[in-house]
Amino acid sequence: MVEEVRSWIKENHTLVYFLIAQFIAAGALAASGLAYAVKLETRVHTMETRGAEYTVARMEEMKLRIAKLEQDIQTNERSIVRIVDIMTKRLNINP
Repeated sequence: MVEEVRSWIKENHTLVYFLIAQFIAAGALAASGLAYAVKLETRVHTMETRGAEYTVARMEEMKLRIAKLEQDIQTNERSIVRIVDIMTKRLNINP
């Protein structure tokens, strides 16, 4: 049996080398794919972490802007009411 395998390998040594090379190439492809997946996952994790911090900071900034706008609106409403009161008194118009 061993002699038959050895003779078959001698007769088909090119095929054996080709199969070994394919096995090595498939292993290298798998290792490359795994390395790429790990690198991609690391990038995604980094972006999620940095993105979350950036988003929270941006939301806080927007909250401050909204609060300032609400304050400006209230100031403007008081000014408008005061102007309307003064103008209606001067024109002797009853609202």
